[in-house]
Amino acid sequence: MRVMLLKVLAAGLLFSMPSLAMAQWAPVEQVKTYTVSGSTGIELYSQIGEKGPLVGGQMRTIAHTDFKLLWSRNYQPQPDGSCKLVSARPSLTLIYTLPKAGKMPGALKAKWDAFAEGVRRHERVHGDMIVEMVKEIEAVSVGLAAADDPKCQKIRQDLTARLGEISKRNRERHRDYDKLEMNNGGNVHQLILRLVNE
Repeated sequence: MRVMLLKVLAAGLLFSMPSLAMAQWAPVEQVKTYTVSGSTGIELYSQIGEKGPLVGGQMRTIAHTDFKLLWSRNYQPQPDGSCKLVSARPSLTLIYTLPKAGKMPGALKAKWDAFAEGVRRHERVHGDMIVEMVKEIEAVSVGLAAADDPKCQKIRQDLTARLGEISKRNRERHRDYDKLEMNNGGNVHQLILRLVNE
């Protein structure tokens, strides 16, 4: 359930024509699935432990939300020798990895469907957090200026530092959310118990 942040690819592109600052955009979503099978909830959950997505290359989890982020940035030198970032347009792809079950008895299917829908909703919150992070980056970026920066180098360093702080806060949000959801009595913990209990 934990979110691993892909390397953020920042493309600082200089355009001859200024584009609209804070233009409307929407993320693209990709859904990947892995298949589990079994005749009981315990068997299904056991297969999740064997086949679920790897987080950090070592720990398997039920589901996973990742993202790819590219930026088109328009840095413009100003007549007074400063540099201004007049627009920053993101290209965001959210990547969800979710479990999918094969054929199973009817009573178990109802339990699985409730479990899978709960997991999907959990991951959707992670996706919403990523969108919020990108919007925060956009808000911080557009209009940012650096004095005495005719080659637009200082402004890039300043922006990188600000983005590091935003990314750190974002990772903490995801960790706190997972901790709340997966602790005893948490939503995901309850989903698991309802799936495996006969």
